[in-house]
Amino acid sequence: MVVKKKEIRVVGNNGLLVAVSIILILFVVLIYFFSMNYSGSGEVECLVDSDCVPASCCHPDSCVAVDDGPDCGGLVCTADCRPGTLDCGQGSCGCVEGRCVGVFG
Repeated sequence: MVVKKKEIRVVGNNGLLVAVSIILILFVVLIYFFSMNYSGSGEVECLVDSDCVPASCCHPDSCVAVDDGPDCGGLVCTADCRPGTLDCGQGSCGCVEGRCVGVFG
């Protein structure tokens, strides 16, 4: 009995090689895109500074997304400029790496 070995043709599989290469490249690009656009919690709060507002109505020291911001209608705050807050232009809200943060200085 004679056993014939099958040989694998590499030359004729160029189309398959190209297709697999394209799929792998797309997969790597998608992983990179998702890792760059999502913070640790997997949620992006903001894209630009205007997406953020102070987290509290009076003497805020942090910021949140506009949708999570407080309703300050009818509330009256004191006029003092407390250190470490956004009062009197000491800081502002900003979007840093997809998170709303207080930017001081």
